[in-house]
Amino acid sequence: MKTADLEKYIERALAAGFNHATVIHPSTVVTAPWVRMKCLFGCPYRHSHCCPPTTPTPEETRKVLDCYMRAILFHIEAPRTPERGKRNMALFEELVKMEGEIFKDGHYKAFVYLAGPCPLCRECAKLKNEPCVLPGKARPSMESCGIDVFQTARNNGFFIETLREKTETQNLYCLMLVD
Repeated sequence: MKTADLEKYIERALAAGFNHATVIHPSTVVTAPWVRMKCLFGCPYRHSHCCPPTTPTPEETRKVLDCYMRAILFHIEAPRTPERGKRNMALFEELVKMEGEIFKDGHYKAFVYLAGPCPLCRECAKLKNEPCVLPGKARPSMESCGIDVFQTARNNGFFIETLREKTETQNLYCLMLVD
């Protein structure tokens, strides 16, 4: 798999504060119906335009993944600090900007999945039955589209465990589909 043309994005991500980033084959990304079920019924953040049922199903996501030959998996170690939310938001914004630059560099299929609930608005417009107010910046999470983040991370040599306490360091993953 050719990766040299994507190295500049990995270097940029590391300089921006991501802990790891690597080019992966989309076939290593796992989708499963149970992931979406947990978003629909176990998540307190589910009332967003970037959450089910408005996001693609695992089956739709698998079809999208199968349109690509390369992706970049980004890892963020997020210790519980007062700055964690702002740091994660800045890293997510960096990925959305990077998606645009990857597109301009000729990878016209570039698309990024973020991690966790959409952090852009204090209250999502969906709660008022209104359209998203930031559609150019909003992106769904891997989880909300049925991606098994745990198995996907493990398939690609990354560490991830369930947390027992809110004080533990989170391991967040984002996925950039490239071409």
